[in-house]
Amino acid sequence: MLEILAAPDHVAAYRLSGTLTVDDYDSLIADIEARLARHEKIGILADLTGFHDITLRAGARDLRYGFSKMFELRRFPREALISDKGWIETLVAIANPIIPFVEIRCFKPIEYEAALIWVSEIEGGPEA
Repeated sequence: MLEILAAPDHVAAYRLSGTLTVDDYDSLIADIEARLARHEKIGILADLTGFHDITLRAGARDLRYGFSKMFELRRFPREALISDKGWIETLVAIANPIIPFVEIRCFKPIEYEAALIWVSEIEGGPEA
């Protein structure tokens, strides 16, 4: 399930829980694209605390969308992941040095506010 969270307009903030479906992912893509239409750069915040799985169709949609944005990575300078799962922290530690132009940080669930502040402080955001 996908829930769009309250955040500054230049931050796409989501809570993913249970199993993410293709309908959930389509809503996520539509929200990101709407924000990109209004802002040159956006931050991404994903609360993965209750996330368990993704359907095959949603996973395929994720891959296609991710590849379509490969030449636009500069538009996503900061990504904050909220999780208490060690494997997500490990994945971020591996991915961070090899994904150009994007800084990804993991935060614990109790650090939600700090994550939102950090991801909001992007170059080209409203405060810049």
